[in-house]
Amino acid sequence: MKTVKFFTLGCKVNQYETQAIREQFQKNGFRELEDGEPADFCVINTCTVTHKADRDSFSLMRRARRQNPGAKLIVTGCLAQFDANKVKNISGVDLVVKNKDKNRIASLLNNSIKYRASSIEHQSGITYFKNHTRAFLKIQDGCNYRCSYCKVRLVRGSSRSRKLSLLLKEARSLIQRGYAEIVLCGISLGSYGKDLIPASSLAGLIKEIEGIDGVFRLRLSSIEVSDINEKLLAVFKESRRLCRHLHVPLQSADNAILRSMKRSYTADYYMETAMRLKKSLPGLSITTDVMVGFPGESEENFNNTVEFIRKLKPLKVHIFPYSRRENTAAFLLDGALPKKALKLRIQRLQEAANSARLAFCRRLTSKVLYVLIERPVDGSKYLWEGLSGNYIKVRIMSRSNLKNQIVKVSLKEIYQDFILAEAI
Repeated sequence: MKTVKFFTLGCKVNQYETQAIREQFQKNGFRELEDGEPADFCVINTCTVTHKADRDSFSLMRRARRQNPGAKLIVTGCLAQFDANKVKNISGVDLVVKNKDKNRIASLLNNSIKYRASSIEHQSGITYFKNHTRAFLKIQDGCNYRCSYCKVRLVRGSSRSRKLSLLLKEARSLIQRGYAEIVLCGISLGSYGKDLIPASSLAGLIKEIEGIDGVFRLRLSSIEVSDINEKLLAVFKESRRLCRHLHVPLQSADNAILRSMKRSYTADYYMETAMRLKKSLPGLSITTDVMVGFPGESEENFNNTVEFIRKLKPLKVHIFPYSRRENTAAFLLDGALPKKALKLRIQRLQEAANSARLAFCRRLTSKVLYVLIERPVDGSKYLWEGLSGNYIKVRIMSRSNLKNQIVKVSLKEIYQDFILAEAI
């Protein structure tokens, strides 16, 4: 029996796609190995959203070769899509597979299997999600936005939605397997259904999945503020399954920088939408992304973002430096920030983000929340960790095995990375 190992970098969509590839190999008789014993094949699913992602992807290829000296290396994902020639030049890489062909990697390894043109509709989906308590469900791929800094549209293409019937079948299978949370993910989640005939919507998909029998909750992975409409808000208000958490990328809260980024909103529009959501959905948490050092970002531009975060009070801010990406509209822009100044700005923004998180969590102490327990904390027999519906990392003490259970808790004490709670 041939053996295989899988390595994944990047977003939830990449993690989902690695699971789909895993199941391809299993159907073709491969046995998966964990780290340690060398495998016959290594599949590396790469990312290219930033320079760091590129470095990490190339580093992972070299490490896989060192640890599995006789293995055939198969490299796929967004870096393989955009920089296939560079990937091919890495010593030991045997096969480079573009994103559109991920769903037939196993077939490409077997010349006896006839070539078939692939598309997203040919994906059979996944039947389980290895090492996860929460199952990801990919509902669409690609993006129609044209942000000036972003490489994703270049490697993923325009938005394509998966058919409702396929998604319902897959969701039902995952729920029947006992997954207590289904996370809807995609490259541009709010674009779901617009390309289907007849057209559909994310709100409509949520309603359909909610009708499946079982004990489970739903979460949206990430959505643009421009895609949050009244129909989606109404679904949130009515739903008893949707987690009250939204990840809404901000990138900058300065209108001049937003225009240069070719984002589709103003800072005022984002704040008004966020305040309306918080008012309509008590307990809702907002997490976000912020880019620091976009070309031309002045101290005043940056200060507008810091003040915005202080006012918004998001639960978490993913802060990352601008990364100059080839073939993007921003690639030719001048005004890059020196490394020292960039580091200081990131530190300042992180301080504001930490204060915002603390302020949000303080309002929840002594409140009752429902937490999906995912795992025991490393090194502890009785300390368990999980996520609340509004995406707070919670730890509770229990001598019982709580894994994959949704537990009612009262929040007690705030720590840097989690809140300690008591089970009710």
